Amino acid sequence: MLKKKIIFILSIIGVVFSSFLVYSQYFQNTSLTSVNISDRILIWITTLFLLIYYLKLDNKPQLVPATMNTEKKKKDESPNENNQKKPDVSFNDVAGLEEVKEELQETIDFINHPHKYMSMGAKIPKGILFYGPPGTGKTLLAKAVAGETNSNFLYSSGSEFVEKYVGVGAKRIRTLFEKAKKDAPSIIFIDEIDAIGSRRNAESNNEKDQTLNQLLVELDGFNRSNTVVVIGATNRLDLLDEALLRPGRFDRHIRVGNPNIRSREEILKVHTKNKPLEDSVNVDDIAKKTHGFSGAQLANIANEAAIIAVRNQKRKIDLQDFEFAIERVVAGLEVKNPSVLLKEKNIVANHEAGHAIVGKILNVDMIQKISIVPRGEALGYVLKFPDEDRYLLTKEELLNKIKVLLAGKAAEEIIFKEVTTGASNDLEKATEIAKEMVCKYGMSSIGNISIKEQYVKVNFNKIDKEIKKIINSCFEESVKLIKDNRTILNDVANLLLEKEVLTGNELDEIFNRHKRTPINTT
Repeated sequence: MLKKKIIFILSIIGVVFSSFLVYSQYFQNTSLTSVNISDRILIWITTLFLLIYYLKLDNKPQLVPATMNTEKKKKDESPNENNQKKPDVSFNDVAGLEEVKEELQETIDFINHPHKYMSMGAKIPKGILFYGPPGTGKTLLAKAVAGETNSNFLYSSGSEFVEKYVGVGAKRIRTLFEKAKKDAPSIIFIDEIDAIGSRRNAESNNEKDQTLNQLLVELDGFNRSNTVVVIGATNRLDLLDEALLRPGRFDRHIRVGNPNIRSREEILKVHTKNKPLEDSVNVDDIAKKTHGFSGAQLANIANEAAIIAVRNQKRKIDLQDFEFAIERVVAGLEVKNPSVLLKEKNIVANHEAGHAIVGKILNVDMIQKISIVPRGEALGYVLKFPDEDRYLLTKEELLNKIKVLLAGKAAEEIIFKEVTTGASNDLEKATEIAKEMVCKYGMSSIGNISIKEQYVKVNFNKIDKEIKKIINSCFEESVKLIKDNRTILNDVANLLLEKEVLTGNELDEIFNRHKRTPINTT
């Protein structure tokens, strides 16, 4: 501000002196003392006018344009190198997801050989939308498409277009698409596209609507000779506006889900190929123990196993390191030197034993480990995994899952004649399963209907009654199973108090000793 004032004062002085120089050039015989009063008034009026004009500008600064003009121009004028490049990633770097890669082959071939398709009157898909859980490889797939086609890769996040000032987001959309057309062939990747593409309504933000409208216009207005493909990614397909999802904008919707057992094996092989493994490590067994894990979680497990091996001063990563890594990802960080009271430790041992024996009796998943060593916020846990990938569950299987979740609370009630706050997470999961049975799967007396989220409040009393009916029935069954197998519960709890950790094989030995066999629910 001071610098600005100094420059202004110097400019006024310059104007004054330049006026005298001009005057003396044309009126050389006239000295300054002989300047008449009218000329002096003219000079002073000019100087005063400039001064008033300056003060007026200084008192009313134009804050909004100044803020907008000084924003970073990484997209408007000089794109960042990270936002525009040709990635060196190919489909060889993407493990699993074979059906998705096969679906993308046509788009890749169209970009590489456009004339072959244009001669048949075919048009390149304008947009591809990846949707699915987080960490499943949507961004990696987009980079691989750019790498396979040797295209420029322009990365943007949906949040980058959301601005306070109206028109800024739309301008950034225009600039991004102009850049893509100029540098075609190009792949535009918009991550978390639901930030700008969510469904419009009467209460939506004006700036956000303008940004979405501009995106719709750009998707419609592509020059068909330009090989530019837009790839969007979202975790919430249900939030996107219908106008964005229609053919002609995002022509193809591809679900990128969590990998199956075969894909998990391939992903683990990719992330362990540069790591020294013991001969006893079997990637197939690790893949079986990681049911429901995403690609990002599998990469994290491989990295955590390597870190644990280094921490223990090993030269190679063994199976124990991978098991500890799985526990680290599933249950959280192990608490060193926990200050748990003996009474609480006894409650936790019986609670986890209740989960384990009911899960074993009902044959719900394979139990790998039972622990009362605190991890994260949990004082104990049962590590279990299914023996095979399952995509369909029966009503009986869902009820059995609820029974296993409620078995810890049932064990506390039977042994200690009271319940603790330790069952809060179990109750939350059990209630969620029961709610899905009522509202989503038609597995209640309400009937074979699916109730959408917006109608749950309207029918809350009926839904709540059905959920309580399911939960209470399952809890009674869990109590009965615990009472019928109380001797097994005592043995498991006492052994947990002694060793803190039990393996699945040790649990099998206890059941064999009591000649108790699991119930066949299939």
